[in-house]
Amino acid sequence: MKTQQSKGPAHAVVSREEWLRARVALLAREKEHTRQRDELARARRELPWVRVEKTYRFQTPRGEETLAELFRGKSQLLVYHFMFGPDWEEGCASCSLICDHVDGALVHLEHRDVSFTAVSRAPLAKLEAFRKRLGWRFPWVSSEKSDFNYDFGVSFTEAELASGKVHYNFRTEDAFVEDLPGISAFFKDAAGTVYHTYSTYARGGEPPMGIYAWLDYAPKGRNEDGLDFSALRVAQVLRADVVDEPAAILERRNDADVMSAHDRSWVPRARERWPFHGTG
Repeated sequence: MKTQQSKGPAHAVVSREEWLRARVALLAREKEHTRQRDELARARRELPWVRVEKTYRFQTPRGEETLAELFRGKSQLLVYHFMFGPDWEEGCASCSLICDHVDGALVHLEHRDVSFTAVSRAPLAKLEAFRKRLGWRFPWVSSEKSDFNYDFGVSFTEAELASGKVHYNFRTEDAFVEDLPGISAFFKDAAGTVYHTYSTYARGGEPPMGIYAWLDYAPKGRNEDGLDFSALRVAQVLRADVVDEPAAILERRNDADVMSAHDRSWVPRARERWPFHGTG
């Protein structure tokens, strides 16, 4: 009887001593990256602010609220611009992956004087239904009746889309979809004046995804080759329509099904250019 020989890994295999030398060399690069990240965070905090002059109004489960009211007693507000257009039946799968990381962070944000709210143009009823379906607890409000999404560069008018060009991520991009993701930060002073302090788009919204930090430690990394968008891989598991029962009602959907509720004709164009809604 022949014993089948297992095929070794298609990767360099060395002695423990050689591995240790390579690991120590990489550690120096990791430490430099950490210092650069700290410096970047400091520079982000030192950006000048812009006073928010317009009174934006949102539809919330508590009724209509202004941007200032979304702070909910805190002096800082983080907004996640969640892709969910008025005519869509489901929210964006990549945005869903990002927001799967929010609920556990809420208590820690609040203890550091920060409120969090997701904002989308879809009607509040759709947002509430989708939030219940995925079992989320974080605040989610509708900007359907305001200019908020347009003013902060994540939604585009019919005229802009028809022109073939939109301004996104601080540059001119080819138009292919009416809403895109982003994160914006705001500060409210003791007098109630609100300031816009920071916004980031495309892969700028990647750091809050803890799953990527974990996957980056793994031998295969993020393991996302061949996907429409990188973030769809982990987002393909969605909870069932009613979350009255725990994990037993989880259902698996393939990548195509995740975004089937709205027009996916833009996906091939986006995939060619933006693996995660943008290259940076």
